[in-house]
Amino acid sequence: MITQDTIVALATPSGAGAIAVIRLSGKDAIIIAEKQFKSVSGKTLSKQPTHTIHLGHIIDGDRVLDEVLVSVFKDPNSYTGENVVEISCHGSNYIQQEIIQLFLRNGCRMASAGEFTLRAFLNGKLDLSQAEAVADLIASDNKASHQIAMQQMRGGFSSEIAKLREELLNFASLIELELDFAEEDVEFADRTQFKELINRIINVLKRLIDSFAVGNVIKNGIPVAIVGEPNVGKSTLLNALLNEERAIVSEVAGTTRDTIEDEISIGGIGFRFIDTAGIRDTKDVVESIGIRRTFEKMDQAQVVVYLFDAKSIFSQKACVETISIEIEKIKNKYPQKPLVVIANKVDVISSKELEELKNSIKDIKPISAKTNIGVEDLKITLTNFVNTGALRNNETIVTNTRHYDSLLKALEEVSKVKDGLNTGLSGDLLAIDIRQALYHFGEITGEISSDDLLGNIFANFCIGK
Repeated sequence: MITQDTIVALATPSGAGAIAVIRLSGKDAIIIAEKQFKSVSGKTLSKQPTHTIHLGHIIDGDRVLDEVLVSVFKDPNSYTGENVVEISCHGSNYIQQEIIQLFLRNGCRMASAGEFTLRAFLNGKLDLSQAEAVADLIASDNKASHQIAMQQMRGGFSSEIAKLREELLNFASLIELELDFAEEDVEFADRTQFKELINRIINVLKRLIDSFAVGNVIKNGIPVAIVGEPNVGKSTLLNALLNEERAIVSEVAGTTRDTIEDEISIGGIGFRFIDTAGIRDTKDVVESIGIRRTFEKMDQAQVVVYLFDAKSIFSQKACVETISIEIEKIKNKYPQKPLVVIANKVDVISSKELEELKNSIKDIKPISAKTNIGVEDLKITLTNFVNTGALRNNETIVTNTRHYDSLLKALEEVSKVKDGLNTGLSGDLLAIDIRQALYHFGEITGEISSDDLLGNIFANFCIGK
């Protein structure tokens, strides 16, 4: 699958900017670039040391396209493991396209999505999990997802998997050797040590699998549904959390007729807040659709925030019993989901009324979305729902669904090996389960891969990376 042709693509985001970077990679990248580059000092690119930068002009015949800086990286000491040239030009769309088209006419091919990183993988500069971390790093939009992607790109996850695979492979070799001497009934693999290894592998696999729950949340953000009756301040709370006028706020009940979503980072964790239509009995067709979507969003959310109007408790518009019933309904329907019960508009009730409210409804959080009272405490409560202990301790956290699936399959096969050891299973049958476990370990790091798998992974990359 390794190709020797030279590829070219824009490595910076498309659109006008101060500068743009155009990247070439391939055996002939430096030779092709030097034909279109005229150094101000008369240097020849192919004769320059690796990791050097040169000032000059990109020329198309007698026409100067732009004054540029050209960076030279010679194989194997480059990102892709091939000769790489990066051209820093001015960020005009016209200039970018003129330079790219110039190289396409002179021996380059347009790079496919993720092809630079694919070549880095194929040339042994990155393993597959590290390559996937590159895409995660580009997509990271909060501190936690950035930290996990950086750890994975540096090989934290893959090195742990590779070590386990190597130890298992050593024992597998001994088991296979026993099969060659089956008639002599000898054991080269110490069964006690093998059991200890299998138990250790199972513990590591379970820890990595369990970490996916946290990792997936950190990577994709935590959806939080804000629910309650109409006009209790849901949209005001969303605006307070986002610190901007994202949702329309009105005294008219039922103003929010559809869900409104937006994301912010709290304590380095991404949260996606969903302001929903107020839940009530209505004959309005449009509002009914919004209420139906409210329940759909509650199904999808990982945290539910139930909001009620503290003022209405004491103005006889609502009663404690009714609110308590609604809270119990949510708890019964979503027993596994964290529920935050919020008494809003506490700025317009007395301290005595607030104490009475706290005694009537357990574990409420008093806030005033309008004046920001208690909003910061709510943010702290939300971050506490995310177990970031592993993140703080710099432990390996799995965020990739493909890795998670392979880990589950590896655990299944290793568990079979453990059962086989406990029941005295013959070496040839043990060897089959060990091979399957090794296969799934290899899938993660790319030691075992297919063109279809690589195509699916790198198709999700941006062009130029």
